[in-house]
This record gives sequence, C-alpha cells and structure tokens, in this order.
Amino acid sequence: MEATFLIIGMMIVGAVIGGFTNSLAIKMLFRPHNPIFIFGVRLPFTPGLIPKRRDELAHQMGKMVVEHLLTPEGLRRKLQEPSFKEDILRWATEEIERYLDSDRTIASIAAKMGATNLTQSLEDKIAGWVAAKYDTLVQGETPIEQILSPKILEKLDEQPRKLADYLADKGIEFFQTEEGKRKLASMIDEFFENRGMLGNMVQMFLGQNGLTEKILPELSKFLHNPRTREALAQLIQGEWNKLKTLTFKDIDEQVGTGKISAELQKQTLTFLKVEKTLNKPIGKLLLSYRQSIINNWLPSIFDNMSELLATRIERMMERLHLADIVKQQVESFSVSRLEDMVLSISRREFKMITWLGALLGGLIGFVQGVIVMLLG
Repeated sequence: MEATFLIIGMMIVGAVIGGFTNSLAIKMLFRPHNPIFIFGVRLPFTPGLIPKRRDELAHQMGKMVVEHLLTPEGLRRKLQEPSFKEDILRWATEEIERYLDSDRTIASIAAKMGATNLTQSLEDKIAGWVAAKYDTLVQGETPIEQILSPKILEKLDEQPRKLADYLADKGIEFFQTEEGKRKLASMIDEFFENRGMLGNMVQMFLGQNGLTEKILPELSKFLHNPRTREALAQLIQGEWNKLKTLTFKDIDEQVGTGKISAELQKQTLTFLKVEKTLNKPIGKLLLSYRQSIINNWLPSIFDNMSELLATRIERMMERLHLADIVKQQVESFSVSRLEDMVLSISRREFKMITWLGALLGGLIGFVQGVIVMLLG
C-alpha cells in the first residue's frame, strides 16, 4: 500500500512540475514585456523571447512573406487562373454598368475634382487649338492642292459637274414657284425700263404676265440643256482650279484677315456643343458604344492588363518593397498585440504542450517511484 501511494505521489509531483514548467516556458516567450533589474543587474530571460527579438522577428516575417508567401510566381499563377479572371471581369462589368446607369456627367465629376468653369475653359482651349492650326496653315506657302490628300482632291475634282447640275435643278425649281415668278417679272420690268420707248411698246403688246409666261419655258429649257450645264460646270471647274493654286494666306487676305479663323472656331464650337456634352450623363454619351465597351473593350483591356502585370510583377513587387512594409507594420505592433496574434493561432497547441509536459512529468514520476521501490 505504501509503495502504491509513493508511486502515485511521485507521479502527481512529476505531472505538476512538467505541466508548470511547460506553461512557464510558453509564457516566457512573451513575458515580461520589459527587462527586470534587481540592484542594477538585469534578470536572465527578461524581457521575454518575442519582446527581445521583435525587430529580428519583424525582419524575418517580412523576408518570409516575400520569399515564401507572397511570391511573384504565386501572384502570376493567380492572375492567370480562369476563375480569378472571370471574377475580376464580372466585378469590373458590374462596376462599369453601374457607372453608365448613373446620372453622372463629365461636369459633375470635374466639379468634384475641383475644376471650375470647365465649359468656358474647354471652349477656349478648343478655339485656341483651331486658331493655332489655322495660323500654321496661313503662315505656310504651300498651295491648297499640295496640302490636301490625293483622295480628297479627287473627290473635290468630281464636284464641279455635280454642283452645276445641282444649281441648274434648283434654278428650275425656284422659277416654278410664285416667288421665282415674281423675281423674274421684277427683272423683266427692270430690263424694259432701261430700254425706253421700245421696252414700253413690247410690254404694252405682250403684257407683263404674258411675257413672264413666255420666258419661263425658255428659261427652263435653257437650264435643262446639257450644254448649259457643261458650260456652268466648266466655269465652276475653272474657279476651282484657280482656288487650288492659292495658299491659305492668299484666301485669308482675300476674305479678310481673321474672318475665316473666327468662323472656323465658331462652327467647331457649334458642332461640338461643349456645354451640352459636358452636362449630359456619361451613360447617354456612350449609349451607342455600351455593348462594345462591355463585350469587347473591357475584356480586351483586362486581358492586356493581366499580361502586363504577369510580365512585370517582379519589378512591381521590388518597387513596392513588401518586405519593408511587413517589417514596419510588425514593428508598429505592441508586444501585447503580438502575443494576442500568436495565441489566437496557437492557443490550442500551447495547451496541448502544457498537458504533454504534465503527462511526461507523470511518467517520469512513475518511473522514479518504481526505481525507488526496487532500490528500497
């Protein structure tokens, strides 16, 4: 009976010592947080291991993250995963659609960014750009036919004949209207007024309306006549040939210096409708391109960006200095926070180590009790 109590007692003592020793060793990893001095002498094992080696721990963690966890190869594989690409593309599509469905305008976005008088500023820049381009043309000595491309010149050379037919047809239409007839009658009156008695006699015999009715068919025949149209086309072609040899400076001087430039600026701003465009929702501005943006442009941009990131991921990570970021972040943590972080991950394992120490201590106590009994 005494032997049994002896063995059990030694097992209990061994278990307590083993469990307490392991628990103390675990606590000494973190505590004390600061060194303890007695009579000016620092006690051994103070501060604890982690507080003492925090700087080294921060450095090693930064190195570990870059070399073993967040590696270029791992990021490259992630970027090339089809599921990851689909998720990112889906998210980007949803964001683009949400943006296009909103009432945001270019003007409102610019206002949030601090831009003021955007309309006036943009109109001034556009007008300035048009004026500068025109001034460049005016200062040159190159004829118009050498400035325009051969394709445009070919198109313009085809226009005199079309313009002649257009003018003749419009003339016929005009003189068939009441206004055209009044204009013709007025011109006939002016003609005969300058012819004295002879003109009055002709008007008296034919009458004003009769004369107009007789001239109208002849005028229509004249304008329908191919030779008339050919002569008109040759006239226009001749003027165009003269115009081609002129420089922009010649034309500007003939029209009036600055007039063409001012008109170009005015027409450009009228065509662009800057203020209306800036205050129109972006979704409406891009309405005709919406499906192309979502189905074509966005996937293409995403694929190109993925390839670019995959090829330059090493350089980007070097520029980011991730190891230094992790190191600085860990160094900014208090020892208490580091302790909480480690314990939140390893608390169960630390408890198992404590119980393992108690188990080993109990076994050692049992062996010691048996040895004592055998030797006693």
